[in-house]
Amino acid sequence: MKEQLERIYSDAVADIEKAASVKDLEEVKSKYLSRKGEFNEIKKGLKDLSPDDKRIIGSLANDITQKLETSIQEKFRIFYEQELNEKLAKERIDVTLPGQYIPRGHEHLLTSTTNEIVSIFQSLGFSVAPNEESPEVETEYFNFDMLNVPKDHPARDMQDTFYTNIAPNVVLRSQTSGAQIHVMENQKPPIRIIAPGRVYRNENINSRKNNFFHQIEGLYVDKDITFGDLKGVLNEFIRLYFGASRPTRFRNSFFPFTEPSAEVDVQCIICGGKGCRTCSGTGWLEILGSGMVDPNVLRGVGIDPDVYSGFAFGMGVERLAMLKYAIDDIRLFFNNDVRFLEQFKGQ
Repeated sequence: MKEQLERIYSDAVADIEKAASVKDLEEVKSKYLSRKGEFNEIKKGLKDLSPDDKRIIGSLANDITQKLETSIQEKFRIFYEQELNEKLAKERIDVTLPGQYIPRGHEHLLTSTTNEIVSIFQSLGFSVAPNEESPEVETEYFNFDMLNVPKDHPARDMQDTFYTNIAPNVVLRSQTSGAQIHVMENQKPPIRIIAPGRVYRNENINSRKNNFFHQIEGLYVDKDITFGDLKGVLNEFIRLYFGASRPTRFRNSFFPFTEPSAEVDVQCIICGGKGCRTCSGTGWLEILGSGMVDPNVLRGVGIDPDVYSGFAFGMGVERLAMLKYAIDDIRLFFNNDVRFLEQFKGQ
């Protein structure tokens, strides 16, 4: 048995030396040192030897096993270093080459415009309504009924409003005005909030209109609030957002949930008031609708209109950005053309 062990050891050493790859070395290891390997098979016969022979042969077998394991590990190390060196040579990086420029993203113009508008109104004492009080998916109760919109009002038609399959009375909100109802039902005056968010209307898409856009709703309810307060707040906002040189005008209008109502226009920055496609030849662009909160709306949310009054306004974020940055097509905001977007880094 001793001669047999020494012969197997000699063969194993020769096979280790001949191994040319990790795969070859794995095969050698399996052939001699696995549970079914040759050394293991010989060790099974130790039980038939005398105690003295068992001690001698067992010691020799263990010694040979350790030597082979050491030789195999050393060979593995050599192969590993060879493969590593080959990989490093193949993947070598020339650190003297200039780096590859990876452009950094930045806020979308609509996001930065919204943040700027919110910041201005916060400086005027307004707070932002919680998201749960300004949901995008609304019921007709909040989107129309509580805003004093009659059942037969054209805005309720499928042509103007996106109705969902959730229920017959569930819609994608067509205005952020529903937020004021949520807030007034959950808060008592004084109330001074703004509610930015997305709105949806079934519009024909053109340079001035899209079926998806952004609004910011504002509401101020307290004792002794007048139309003069409304004009003062909006004029200050316009001054801070556009600068004092931007001509503006208030003109009579009608909204079911405000009385009296007014629309605020800013002189078209594209044509300077001369008339162009963007302003439909009028020289003016509407930026927001506003008015004093209708007493019926206050009464509907449990606020006594004989004690409290208030004003509300809603403005289009896209329209404000178009005016400020001389953008003549609302569709540019949604096309994700990097050539357009990268013009507004740092805005």
